[in-house]
Amino acid sequence: MRTDQVTVNRERSVRVASGWVLLPILILLLLASLALVVGTIVVSARTQQVPNWWTLFGGILLLATTVVLLTGFFTLQPNEARVLVLFGEYRGTVRVSGFHWANPFYGAGPAIPVKGTDGTTASRPGQPGIPLRMRTRNKISLRARNMLVDKLKVNDKRGNPIEIAAVVVWRVEDTAQAMFDVDDYETYVRIQSESALRHVASLYAYDHGEEAEITLRSGVDEVCRALQEELTERLGKAGVAVYEARLTHLAYAPEIAQAMLRRQQAEAVIAARQKIVHGAVSMVEMALRELAEKQVVQLDDERRAAMVSNLMVVLCAESEVHPVINAGTLYN
Repeated sequence: MRTDQVTVNRERSVRVASGWVLLPILILLLLASLALVVGTIVVSARTQQVPNWWTLFGGILLLATTVVLLTGFFTLQPNEARVLVLFGEYRGTVRVSGFHWANPFYGAGPAIPVKGTDGTTASRPGQPGIPLRMRTRNKISLRARNMLVDKLKVNDKRGNPIEIAAVVVWRVEDTAQAMFDVDDYETYVRIQSESALRHVASLYAYDHGEEAEITLRSGVDEVCRALQEELTERLGKAGVAVYEARLTHLAYAPEIAQAMLRRQQAEAVIAARQKIVHGAVSMVEMALRELAEKQVVQLDDERRAAMVSNLMVVLCAESEVHPVINAGTLYN
């Protein structure tokens, strides 16, 4: 017989009794039980007789039962839910906000690790030296949450070390999966978000991809969409829905940042030079065409080549050009 099968839980919405209806009833029962117990004792003391043990026992039993029933009251704020678990069996989830009453024997849920005084976290429930907290009556917040994935050092598609960080907007969608299908859904979301970010970053080059290739710098929207899709697939196992995933930091790792900066500067200089030369050639061509059309001067091939050379030097030079005026004829 196989015993390693994992059961996938699904949320079932249930309704419970209104707390405002049961509160006065339980208060009356509490007062009645107190009156019964006290009255039995007072009557016995006045009559100097043995008290009616059945009446006394019934009053004490009613008092104890009422006190236990009073612990079943709970409140839910908007966008908050409570998972009902009775002796290890999932009974449903209450999503309606307000003042409610439910079976007081609904459990408080499993213990989950929290940070200790030294900043460390328990790796498993019961680890000595680190405190554990109990889930508050199985309450789960349904509000949207922001989680910042701290800067991670990963290798991109070409093996270059980069630093990348992201912010993830998520919320609990299925409370049964969040409570029972993973050990601690908040820790699960954090670890899986880091893993998904590492995986997505390794699928793309940082920049300078091939033709029409998506890179981390040029295709931010596509990369964020891919990250959100992978997070949705991973976190769906914990009943968590992902609304948005955006990159908040993207840079080369410090050990190669200077080299990459020099490469970017060189590429920028080359691109600027190409644009300058293209503009200079256009201007020289326009000047020669205007001179020829307006018949300002007739130039042979040699003089035209000299003029083109001088104009290109003037237009492409980085420093200020000081022209030399020819006081003689055109051919001297």
